[in-house]
Amino acid sequence: MKIASNFSLKSYNTFGFESTAKYWAEFSSLDELRDLYTQKKWHDTPKYLLSGGSNVLLPDMIEGLVVHPVISGIELVAQTEKSVTLKVGAGVDWDEFVAYTVAQGWNGLENLSYIPGMVGTSPIQNIGAYGVEVKDAIVQVAYLHTKSLKEEVLSNRECQFGYRDSIFKNQLKGTAVITHVWFQLKKTGELNMGYGHLRNAVEALGEPSLARVREAVTEIRRNKLPEPEELGSAGSFFKNPYVYSEQLADLLKQNPQMPNYAVGGESHKIPAGWLIDQCGWKGYRQGDAGVHKQQALVLVNYGKATRNDILDLAKRIQQSVKEKFGIELHREVNLLP
Repeated sequence: MKIASNFSLKSYNTFGFESTAKYWAEFSSLDELRDLYTQKKWHDTPKYLLSGGSNVLLPDMIEGLVVHPVISGIELVAQTEKSVTLKVGAGVDWDEFVAYTVAQGWNGLENLSYIPGMVGTSPIQNIGAYGVEVKDAIVQVAYLHTKSLKEEVLSNRECQFGYRDSIFKNQLKGTAVITHVWFQLKKTGELNMGYGHLRNAVEALGEPSLARVREAVTEIRRNKLPEPEELGSAGSFFKNPYVYSEQLADLLKQNPQMPNYAVGGESHKIPAGWLIDQCGWKGYRQGDAGVHKQQALVLVNYGKATRNDILDLAKRIQQSVKEKFGIELHREVNLLP
């Protein structure tokens, strides 16, 4: 198990913040993780999990022990004529895992291509894109409970998945370190191309297939989002807000061009990026903190921005959207610690 002091986290967060962990530890198994939490040396030291760093805002200094998963492995644990079940280590790169499933011809994750991060954090945020959420494929999740030091396994239902939400962000926040995730994928199945621009992008490549859906999603995301190596960001900074039918009707009277999507019952989703753009924020820059020139939903670090710089900008955006539309935007990005 790798242990280090005064460890730079600059390459472990996609915002590219200059952040330092007082202590750093990498674990490659459940036993190593449990050993870390039982050592007297670390008993009174605050511990924080940092995986791929693609959805977090880090401070200048973390006064504690930052724990990082490097558990590898993609194991085929069951299969039928129609499906396969895989057990995947928390430290596996998410996009590399998706690429593997597509190469095998297994349907279910191709729409989630090119999302940064690791497998272990995918259930926490219930990552999603282009009509698919990771909960659609998850069977169960194993984690170490940091209080009891026991391994626990939750079924899909017990994970309490919601829109960019799960039990790991609520009741189990700070007390669960995920070690493995089980996925069930289909050997055959209809491609999910409900988003018009995705369908057009796929068909432009030729006959629709798993590989072409992945290629199209990857290209769309590359064009829409900045590469972390070139411009620091965490992708979508805010969640898309939901409104009820009555509120939507009022909004459309004043804004007939407002895009919206029915999500069941009386709920409708409104793209947060559109709301922010309408408030004039696209391309805005304040020091080294800014809003991406092509995608208003993405806040960026031009080089030396700090967490506070980004949070201050986010607060101003939230206030302006609230004043103009009466809609509250909520962060999708998390704070650590």
